[in-house]
Amino acid sequence: MRSDREEDRNATVDSRFNQTLRNVQGLLKGRSFPGKVLITRRSDPLDNSTMRSPDNHGSLRDSETGPSQQADGSFEVQAVLISSDELQSRSNLNASSSASQTKSSTSNSEQTSNEVQKPSIGSRATDSARLMKFTKELSATTVILEKLRELSWNGIPSYLRPNIWRLLLGYAPPNSDRREGVLRRKRLDYLDCVAQYYDIQDIERTDEEINMLRQIAVDCPRTVPDVSFFQQAQVQKSLERILYIWAIRHPASGYVQGINDLATPFLVVFLSEHVEGSIDNWMMSDLPSEKISGIEADCYWCLSKLLDGMQDHYTFAQPGIQRLVFKLKELVRRIDEPVSTHMEEQGLEFLQFAFRWFNCLLIREIPFHLVNRLWDTYLAEGDALPDFLVYIAASFLLTWSDNLLKLDFQEMVMFLQHLPTHNWSHSELEMVLSRAYMWHAMFNSSPSHLAS
Repeated sequence: MRSDREEDRNATVDSRFNQTLRNVQGLLKGRSFPGKVLITRRSDPLDNSTMRSPDNHGSLRDSETGPSQQADGSFEVQAVLISSDELQSRSNLNASSSASQTKSSTSNSEQTSNEVQKPSIGSRATDSARLMKFTKELSATTVILEKLRELSWNGIPSYLRPNIWRLLLGYAPPNSDRREGVLRRKRLDYLDCVAQYYDIQDIERTDEEINMLRQIAVDCPRTVPDVSFFQQAQVQKSLERILYIWAIRHPASGYVQGINDLATPFLVVFLSEHVEGSIDNWMMSDLPSEKISGIEADCYWCLSKLLDGMQDHYTFAQPGIQRLVFKLKELVRRIDEPVSTHMEEQGLEFLQFAFRWFNCLLIREIPFHLVNRLWDTYLAEGDALPDFLVYIAASFLLTWSDNLLKLDFQEMVMFLQHLPTHNWSHSELEMVLSRAYMWHAMFNSSPSHLAS
């Protein structure tokens, strides 16, 4: 009798899974993917599944992607993009696993443990094969940026990050023979800007420039307040110089609150070339002034390159960000109509929470130790970044779809302003990027789905 109940339950679960599979296959019908779509149960985990960047075809291995069985026996199914070779290797692995089931239970347990053993979170960036690919690309006389973007989308080893970020942003030239000379000249140009615009008396500034400098001086101590490194006086002074010179040289926007956050990843990454250990133990004042000037120069030029691709995000009324918020609202309506409807019924406007997300590129929403990994993908996207930001924001928001459905207006406002990400690790961030990639592949080539 008990066996019959278990068989009935298993049949029900199989039926639900198959129905979900048909629904997802129907949704994906006619879509073009750089690989094959594999739907699987948690009992057959995709610990080494490979995804490709939507615009740059970068590989993204997501050890956390896969369906999960809910308490009621239903399945949460996710589409994972894998190459044909990877699919074939998985089929062979499954066949081998089935054949080995006749062995002893001890041997079977050991084999299963080895088959499903997942790599550590940071293994993607330290895997020897990927390191060899990075080294090969960087050692070429002329770096092929598209190949570098493919590798970088999935995360960059920390010790290679400074050089690769300079290349991805177009600050350092791809040709290695020119690189040192260009960087030297750019750093001297920055020093000239400091002397011309910053190291002067207030009497030589306009009232507008004085007010702008005062606002920057107020904002710098508020930048990343939960990381002690940014409370150092030398760090805040460096941020102040970088932001003020950028604002002076970009009068169409001037300084806008939020740009101070965007400078912080660059400061940390370029400083990492000169210090060791944890960021909590870094002391910028221990460095000689010429090194600090070089770090500031790299931060300034890379920040400029980044913002060149999103200029209307920070001009008057910030129309670029408003446009992204509108696209986010339409995308969420298309992906998760119950959440979209609930938010609308409660009177919650996307501008009330998503404006800050786009303004600061999510830096304030996740732990700072995850920011560099997120920015690897940002910079790998290149000119396509503004469009892809919408999909990252949608994936980020719908991480909490179940929570949002239970909250009223006031509760949602408080929840979205203080999201529970303080304990996030790389696995949660990789899941956000995985979903963003999949939705981008599904919807970006079908703009009519997102039309108002």
